[in-house]
Amino acid sequence: MRLIRVCPLVVLLLLLNSATAFAQSSAAQSFNRLKTLVGSWSGERSDGTPVQVSFRSTGAGSALVSELIAGHGNSEDMISVFHLDGEILLVTHYCTAGNQPRMKAAASPDGKIISFNFFDATNLASLNGGHMQSLVIALLDADHHSETWTFMDHGKMATEVLRLSRARIATPVKALARTERATQKI
Repeated sequence: MRLIRVCPLVVLLLLLNSATAFAQSSAAQSFNRLKTLVGSWSGERSDGTPVQVSFRSTGAGSALVSELIAGHGNSEDMISVFHLDGEILLVTHYCTAGNQPRMKAAASPDGKIISFNFFDATNLASLNGGHMQSLVIALLDADHHSETWTFMDHGKMATEVLRLSRARIATPVKALARTERATQKI
């Protein structure tokens, strides 16, 4: 009789523990989805300006670095670093505005959209100063994603959408095969 009373209690504890583990892993799941972006990306901004973005893993996989280069000549070069802080996914954006906003993530139920919202910054004297307020990354498929950046300055918001495709680089073997075929035609 005692065994019958203990079994439901054990089952209940196991279910609660697994539900907690699942809930705690949403930040890690989002971080792992972001890691699929490792590589080079090209596309354009909302105004048609070309943009290049690269993602690389660092710190034994504990951080993901994104470098964004936009425009010609007077190009913008910004770095963002994504990482987990316990059960929270964070990004620190090293902005051309000279400050470093930090944003916390929340994922959509299907995990394909990860939204980051401002919570603090370094080198930002006042919240009225220009800073990145949010970032939304939409993982469309393995070779396409978009980034929607929202900049806040004295209560006014400006939004920039980057539409990006994975850059395809020919492997040395494929490049060699093309060279050999071209040589044979001559």
